[in-house]
Amino acid sequence: MAENFRQSEILDIARRKGRVSVEKLAQRFQTTPQTIRKDLTDLSDSGHLKRVHGGAILPERASVIGYQERQKLNHPAKARIAQICASDIPEGACVFLNIGTTTEAVARALLHHENLMVVTNNLNIANILSANPHIDVMLAGGTLRRSDGGLVGAMTTKLIEQFKFDYAVIGCSALDGDGDILDFDIQEVDVSQTIIARSRQTFLVSDASKFERTAPVKIASLKEVHSFYTDAPLPNELDALCTQWGTELCLA
Repeated sequence: MAENFRQSEILDIARRKGRVSVEKLAQRFQTTPQTIRKDLTDLSDSGHLKRVHGGAILPERASVIGYQERQKLNHPAKARIAQICASDIPEGACVFLNIGTTTEAVARALLHHENLMVVTNNLNIANILSANPHIDVMLAGGTLRRSDGGLVGAMTTKLIEQFKFDYAVIGCSALDGDGDILDFDIQEVDVSQTIIARSRQTFLVSDASKFERTAPVKIASLKEVHSFYTDAPLPNELDALCTQWGTELCLA
């Protein structure tokens, strides 16, 4: 019975983070690596996880976490990240906020601002900001992604190209060790790349769980980001790269 509870918690961690390691799980459960390897093998044999060197990942079909589940993940960290990001956006600015639960947290943190123009391809953000009559909100229309209220496609990109934003606040699905910012949806990536190209400053907001996830499509590099807002120190090599590139790290 204890083994079943442990495997259930391992699966929950994998769903939240995208990946689990034998070493960290052995420390967490105060058991041997051999026991954890057996757990991961059992979960792999049942199709819940896929074994990789040193641990396991979610199988491809489960790698994209649902929107409602993402809303609940690491909520306190996202709120802290959002507060410090919003504090760096002055009143009177023109801002783009893209799709994501962390950018939605930034929208909530901006509710006390005045005289902002916010362009977004996120229906949820538009609804959040509609509560403040001193914030002008413009939707970058396009194809509706019903799973999370995102708008993507050629129409979205075409509208974004008409602007020059003071600030862009973007999220991501994963962050690679070499500084590549990653996502799953190629259409969303096209939009994000256009946002970066049309912005004077780009802010990336992402909690530390993204350090342990992976995704197949590159948005950009941290080299192209002015400030990175997160809730944990970066791995040493990535931290050194950010210093080399001049990317400011802002810890919540």
